[in-house]
Amino acid sequence: MEQQAILALSVFLVTYGMIIAEKIHRTIVSMLGGLLVVILGIVNVESAVVHHIDFNTLGLLVGMMIIVSITAKTGLFTYIAVAAAKKAKGEPVRIMLALAVITALASAFLDNVTTVLLMVPVTFSVARQLRLHPFPFLFTQILASNIGGTATLIGDPPNIMIGSAVKELTFMAFIHNLSPIVMLIMAVHLPLFVLLFRKKLETDESHKRGIMEMDESGLITDKPLLIRCLVILGITICGFSLHQVLHVESSVVALSGAFLLLLLAGEHAMEKALSRVEWTTIFFFVGLFILVGALVDTGVISDLAVKAIELTGGNLTATAMLILWMSAIASAFMDNIPFVATMIPLIQEMGNMGIENLEPLWWSLALGACLGGNGTLIGASANLITAGLAAKEGYPITFLKFLKYAFPLMLLSIAISSLYIYLRYLL
Repeated sequence: MEQQAILALSVFLVTYGMIIAEKIHRTIVSMLGGLLVVILGIVNVESAVVHHIDFNTLGLLVGMMIIVSITAKTGLFTYIAVAAAKKAKGEPVRIMLALAVITALASAFLDNVTTVLLMVPVTFSVARQLRLHPFPFLFTQILASNIGGTATLIGDPPNIMIGSAVKELTFMAFIHNLSPIVMLIMAVHLPLFVLLFRKKLETDESHKRGIMEMDESGLITDKPLLIRCLVILGITICGFSLHQVLHVESSVVALSGAFLLLLLAGEHAMEKALSRVEWTTIFFFVGLFILVGALVDTGVISDLAVKAIELTGGNLTATAMLILWMSAIASAFMDNIPFVATMIPLIQEMGNMGIENLEPLWWSLALGACLGGNGTLIGASANLITAGLAAKEGYPITFLKFLKYAFPLMLLSIAISSLYIYLRYLL
């Protein structure tokens, strides 16, 4: 291996290790790593900006964050959660399942972190009203957010990255290929949630009545703005489904929807909406794109692709299963975003080495990375955000407690995914 390749790999591994250790914020680590490979001359600035930073992914994330932040101001998500709790007649098990389903559906069309940020505060209110520990509600929502987010192009950052890298994988392609298995996995998980937590969700009739007495009618704080938000969100989703026909990138669709909504919401909403964009996540991506670009430019990725093909003998079934299970296990113990950033050029390189049909590999990567995030507390950003909110409320979620419930369920979802990938694409 050449000196530049060794240097690029060393910087990448040290940066990756520091991200996993979480001693320093991952955005700072990622950006310093990306800047270091530029300073060392492994990647020049022009190559980093023009070839490696994926502005389609970044634009899609920013656009959706703006749309969601404005919509959240209307009180829509609180209204939906309270209305669902009342529809469930105050029964804790039904409420748990209803909130999990709502979280899964929301996560399919919003990003996971935003979804849990909107759902968790309402969940604490419901749990307090029922005099119950919030863990069963929070746990099921974490898993539901990662499962639901797997279904669409915009539901989870790994899917956004894959869709941006592979133009043939459109918004509708993600729904067509991933929503059936996501619905199946969710259907399998719901009764398991009941088996796991029904004994922990017993409460008095008086507390159930408290839920029924909650008034959701005043929770929508701005009906005219809500109508505008729903119209723009609908237009944006239609734009995603047609972006290949219109020859417009998904990032352009998201940003057009975002700034059209800002126009309709008024200038006063702009600064607050832009301040709620998760700029730490955006810069985390920027640093990662440059780091992975250094591995591509120095030939490290192509060397890894050769080794992977040697391991599987170039067999498509073996390669798909390797990517699915490796992605799941890796994503359970580290953030799935840097892992996927590394795997995308690796799979592309496999295409240059004789594997003609890459589609099963892309769906294996998406399923493994998104569902694998359910394995541990550090597997996905939504998990960590929810745990942080729970700790602030005095209900800390420990790594081992989460692992005990989550890891077996994650393995089950990957086993189901393996069967799906094999039957649909490889048989």
